[in-house]
Amino acid sequence: MRTERWSALGHPGATIWFTGLPASGKSTIAAAVEERLVLSGRSAYRLDGDQMRLGLNRDLGFDAASRTENVRRTAEVARILAEAGTVALVSVVSPYSAGRAEARALHEREGLAFMEVWLCTPLAECERRDPKGLYARARRGEITGMTGIDDPYETPAAADLVLTPDLSVEASAERVLRLIDSPDSR
Repeated sequence: MRTERWSALGHPGATIWFTGLPASGKSTIAAAVEERLVLSGRSAYRLDGDQMRLGLNRDLGFDAASRTENVRRTAEVARILAEAGTVALVSVVSPYSAGRAEARALHEREGLAFMEVWLCTPLAECERRDPKGLYARARRGEITGMTGIDDPYETPAAADLVLTPDLSVEASAERVLRLIDSPDSR
């Protein structure tokens, strides 16, 4: 049924996994990519970390086991969307390399495209942005387990695309779109 579905849609499904520190720009760039895909007639859906924690993952905390389960559940939803012919745009911190590797392996076992996009934004820039005030609260000791402060973020060893903060949102989105449409991604 996958072949017929993708043929009817005119494109295959895929998962684009945006990872990086909190406030690195994952959600902003994923939203720009989603908008461009949908406006061009492609099925796309953003699975944002905050959105997932309000619904499916609302029972999870921020300890290592909960973060691992958050990534696992999100990867399963992304796989279902990709199977259905949608480009799943996952924007979650996903701080541990093993979780991202498992998400990739899940897709590869099913013959689904999976591309990891690392937003390589330095901690100082993320702290400067700090839209939710989480870094400031962590620095004051009001919260613990903050990724990048007192909980690790394991940088990707071989991301499919690395985006840096010197790129505009539009330039970053364009690079992601080129990655999605590259022959190697199918």
